[in-house]
Amino acid sequence: MLHLDADTRYYWCQGVVDFRKGFDGLCGIVREYLGREVTDGGVFIFVNRSRRAIKLLKWEQDGLAIYHKRLEQGVFEEPRPSADGSHLLIGSDQLSLILQGVRLSSVVRNRRFRLRS
Repeated sequence: MLHLDADTRYYWCQGVVDFRKGFDGLCGIVREYLGREVTDGGVFIFVNRSRRAIKLLKWEQDGLAIYHKRLEQGVFEEPRPSADGSHLLIGSDQLSLILQGVRLSSVVRNRRFRLRS
């Protein structure tokens, strides 16, 4: 079951991924291109070339889990790229909107207090 938690870090992998890759192949991408370890607790997000499928790779306490969604119609919107172009850190609310098919540019956020760390 997929649970999007505000305390979890979500890394959007820029570019396209061969969706024949499974656990080991995706872990290799996380290590090689993103410079992260999958066991650090983040969720790593990948899309295929047509942007009709998305995979989320997550380390759970006892092993890896993959969430895979394929759209029958339409595409997943990609968030804006990072400065180096390898990945983008997004929030759980933004990921939820992407998975639901909401256009990110149409979302208007009200001002909220945010504690600076």
